[in-house]
Amino acid sequence: MEYKIGYKRRQTRVLQLGSIQVGGDAPVSVQSMCNTDTRDVAATLQQIDALIDAGCEIVRCAVLDSDAAVALTEIVEGCSIPLVADIHFDYRLALRAVESGVACLRINPGNIGERWKVAEVVQACQDRQVPIRIGVNGGSLEKELLEKYGHATAEAMVESATGHIRILEDLGYDQMKISLKASSVRRTVDAYRLLAQQVDYPLHVGITEAGTTWAGTIKSAAGLGALLYDGIGDTLRVSLTGDPVEEVRVGWQILKALELRQRGPSFVSCPTCGRCQIDLISVAEEVEQRLQGLDVPLTIAVMGCVVNGPGEAREADLGIAGGKDIGLLFRKGEIICRLPQAELADALVAEATKMAAQHKNGEGVSRA
Repeated sequence: MEYKIGYKRRQTRVLQLGSIQVGGDAPVSVQSMCNTDTRDVAATLQQIDALIDAGCEIVRCAVLDSDAAVALTEIVEGCSIPLVADIHFDYRLALRAVESGVACLRINPGNIGERWKVAEVVQACQDRQVPIRIGVNGGSLEKELLEKYGHATAEAMVESATGHIRILEDLGYDQMKISLKASSVRRTVDAYRLLAQQVDYPLHVGITEAGTTWAGTIKSAAGLGALLYDGIGDTLRVSLTGDPVEEVRVGWQILKALELRQRGPSFVSCPTCGRCQIDLISVAEEVEQRLQGLDVPLTIAVMGCVVNGPGEAREADLGIAGGKDIGLLFRKGEIICRLPQAELADALVAEATKMAAQHKNGEGVSRA
């Protein structure tokens, strides 16, 4: 098998979702979806604010009925990031969502109904320059495709997507992004790789129904990591059974791990071994927790022994190298102090906060 070395982004068309560009050379954006009742405007906006604080760049809301569609107007007015309306079956909800000012529709043209209904939705989107996301899910494929392939294979998912794409293309519409999600990592990756060879539309990537926060994070990192390193994916959502804020945090961690985006600190810490002579686990966890809200791109190393510790600490913007009940604090490769274990976390957090303030004042913090 021949392996490609290095990262090359798949080139796609470019879409504009409000203030966010999707596709082309635009950064891979991080999305999430509210789990509030969309009809509860206050609760929905409160959750959107929390998602934005975590780094969410595009947010989606389910539109189950006309009351939810009406609520979108107020939600759009109070939302500072692009809002996507998630709609199935009822074309009237899609029309109402477009009127409310949403930045994008998530629909499957095939379940909207007769062609004239789809045409009305497309015309409304064209008039207001609203892109459409075609969202294919392995759990809701068309009956005829399940009969043809036996189950929701990657090929069946791709055929479903291309069928929906043709419906819109036949209506003269090409402002769309596509998703092909399954709960299986392999099936999802295979489906995206197949579709990426056939179309140049931007792709929204994710592993759907990935599971609870712990298991879902692992599945999402495996699947999204494979796709993104292949250059496939223009916007992503990590789908977790839990607080949507965690979806955003995990999404950013995946992008940071692949060195595709940078937001907030990147933490380096050793797995510990018999050479470690400080309680590194508690120090590392405390530092990570206390600096979670820092939005400056610092590399912070929390290391526990003399083998790799000094090297990693020197390479980081800020780092600790532990010894017996003590640690050395490094800043940009230089030792600035030697402290007992009980003072390490406080000193590291204080120094990181100072460096963040300097960065915001234009002084810079990183040697990278």
